[in-house]
Amino acid sequence: MDALGDLLRGVRADGALFNRTVLTRPWETRRAEGVALELITVVRGVARIAVAAAGEARTLRAGGAAIVCTNAPFTLAAAGPGTGSGAGPGAGPGAGPGAGCELVTGAYQLDSSVGRRLVSALPPLLVVPAGEECMPIVELIAAEIAADRPGRQYVMDRMLDWMLACTLREWFDLPEACPPAWYRALGDDVVGPALRAMHDEPARPWTVAALAARAQVSRAAFARNFTDLVGRPPMAYLTEWRMTLAAELLAEPGATVASVAGQVGYADGFGFSDAFKRIRGIAPSGYRASLALQHGKRGQDQKLGALSA
Repeated sequence: MDALGDLLRGVRADGALFNRTVLTRPWETRRAEGVALELITVVRGVARIAVAAAGEARTLRAGGAAIVCTNAPFTLAAAGPGTGSGAGPGAGPGAGPGAGCELVTGAYQLDSSVGRRLVSALPPLLVVPAGEECMPIVELIAAEIAADRPGRQYVMDRMLDWMLACTLREWFDLPEACPPAWYRALGDDVVGPALRAMHDEPARPWTVAALAARAQVSRAAFARNFTDLVGRPPMAYLTEWRMTLAAELLAEPGATVASVAGQVGYADGFGFSDAFKRIRGIAPSGYRASLALQHGKRGQDQKLGALSA
């Protein structure tokens, strides 16, 4: 089981919003409508970022990254020598001598359900210190934003996916990280084996007894430990995980409710539809229709943006 990979299931940049900015003064901003999270990286210089819902401001140096995952406004400001009045947000690179810092931002426009598992697992602001590993890709993204080459959006989308995975992997290893309860429970001798079994074989007809057998404890002890560590009973967690997978599968071309039901452990579409609607608040067929509308609108917006560029 790849815990981070499972957390990132369904999270894939598709027409992500990018910006390259030279910043020399404080800049307060809000996420654009429909944006689920925003990744901010520093190409050069030093920046300070503060989110109203996250406490004190944090410092970002060249190669460092931050993820903003809140609807609250946040403030970005250059820090260090060469800052003050002058170029502001939206200014191009080299906007005057001593320009404060250069930022590259990428914003994910996640669908209403796909990626919700990731968004709900993250704090309003997380910061990963500068590291040499990510710097080359940051510079490549900055160069792609400035260029006008075939496949530009596709290349930047894939780079953003790479940066997000890299940033989260580094953050989860930090002492200050606060991963979701199920992520932490993977290290437990009782709950960990059962969690891995559910993630690896979601279609299997699991029962509390079968999961307890994997953990080599009694049903009562397993159910108690699982609920204490994960925050919900085993079968409730299993249903939520199956519906997370189902949301991703329903987004695939040609998917049917019946085929997806079988892939996540349901013998028929009726029981699956009831479970999906209970967890997601919408029937599978309605969910597929909403995805089609969102993708159509996104494609239209991209065409309009290209025409106005």
